[in-house]
Amino acid sequence: LALALALPSVALENGLARTPPMGWMSWERFRCNVDCEADPRNCISEQLFFEMADRLAEDGWRELGYEYINIDDCWSAKQRDAAGQLVPDSKRFPSGIKALADYVHARGLKLGIYGDLGIFTCGGYPGTMLEQMKQDAQTFAAWGVDMLKLDGCYSSAEEQAKGYPEMAKALNATGRPIVYSCSWPAYQGGLPPKVNYTILAEICNLWRNYDDIQDSWDSVLSIMDWFFTNQDVLQPAAGPGHWNDPDMLIIGNFGLSYEQSRSQMALWTVMAAPLLMSTDLRTITPSAKEILQNRLMIQINQDPLGIQGRRIVKEKSHIEVFLRPLSQAASALVFFSRRTDMPFRYTTSLAKLHFPEDAVYEVQDVYIGKIIGALKTADNFSVIINPSGVVMWYLRPVALLVQPWHVVRQQAPG
Repeated sequence: LALALALPSVALENGLARTPPMGWMSWERFRCNVDCEADPRNCISEQLFFEMADRLAEDGWRELGYEYINIDDCWSAKQRDAAGQLVPDSKRFPSGIKALADYVHARGLKLGIYGDLGIFTCGGYPGTMLEQMKQDAQTFAAWGVDMLKLDGCYSSAEEQAKGYPEMAKALNATGRPIVYSCSWPAYQGGLPPKVNYTILAEICNLWRNYDDIQDSWDSVLSIMDWFFTNQDVLQPAAGPGHWNDPDMLIIGNFGLSYEQSRSQMALWTVMAAPLLMSTDLRTITPSAKEILQNRLMIQINQDPLGIQGRRIVKEKSHIEVFLRPLSQAASALVFFSRRTDMPFRYTTSLAKLHFPEDAVYEVQDVYIGKIIGALKTADNFSVIINPSGVVMWYLRPVALLVQPWHVVRQQAPG
C-alpha cells in the first residue's frame, strides 16, 4: 500500500520507449570476458563497443531502428573511486564512458549501461546500494548514458521493493532521458502476487521477467513457453513505454539453426519484445543479417499500438498459432511448428482464428515478401511449416475494417 501511495512521486513519466527498444547488447555473446591480453578482440572493452557502434552505423542497422549499444556487466573497476563513484576499468576502458558515449552519439546511436541493485553485480563488480542511487544516476547522466539496465543480484526482496522505484525517481531527477530496464520481476518469479505489473509499468520502461537466455533452442523454447503460458498476466502489462523483455536475440550465434533463428525473430516480434541483438556484428552471416534486418518484421515489432500478441491455437499436431493486433486494423499471424520430423501442411481459416465474418484481407508473407492476395475470412488455406520453423503473415483488411480485439482481450487504446 505504501508503495502504491508513493507512486505519483516515483512514476517514470519519461515519455521514452514508446515502441520496443532496438539495438545491441554484449552479454549473451561476450559475457564477462575480461581477459584482454589473451583475447583482445572479444573481451569487454571500449574497443568492442567502438567496433559494434561502427557496425550498427555502417551496415544498415541504425536506419532500421537498431540504435542502442548496451554495455552489460563487468565494465567497471573492482572498486569505486575515492569519492565513492563508479568508474570504468582503466585498462579496458582507458578513454572513459563519457568518451564512449560521445563516440556512439556521433554515429547517431545511443549508449546503454549496466548496474545492479545490491552490494555486487552478478559478475562481482560494485553494485548500487540504496544510499548510492542518486549518485550513480547522476554519474550515468553526466556520462551521457541513454539506457540503464538495473540487475538484482545480491539484493533482498525488501531492498528491491525500495530500490527499483528509487532509481526511477533518481533517473527522472537527472533531467536526462534515460530508458530504464528493470530486472525486478525476474528475481520475484515473474508472476503475481509477488509481482505487481500495474506498479511496475509506472516505474520501468522494460523489465526482465524470466531466466537469462542461453545460446540454445531449448532456452528459446523455455522462455517462449513461460511467456505464452502466462500470457493472461503478462500481455495486458505491455504497451507504449513499458514492455515485457524475454531477453536478447541470439540469432547469428552458434545454437540456432536457420529455421530456429527465423522462429525466434517472429515470436519476439509477436510478443512486442525489445529487439536487442547479442551477436558479433563484425562476422555475422548474410542469412542471420537478413532475418534481423527484415523491414516488414521490424515494422510489425515497432507497431505504434504496442499491443503484445497472444497464442490463440495449440494443436495436437504440435502446430501453434499466434496473433498480434496492429494499427489500422492490421494483424500479424505466426504459424509455428514444434515438430522435428518433416515439413507439415497446416490447414485452417481466418474464421477458425476468430477473425470477423465476411472480411477480406490482403496477406503478405513476412519472410518471403510475397503478397498472397485477397483472403476471405471463410476461406480455408494451407501453410507448410518447416520443423522448428514459422510461417508469418501480415494481414491488411481490404473490406470490413474490424479488428479481432476480442481474441486478444485487451481494449483498444482510447
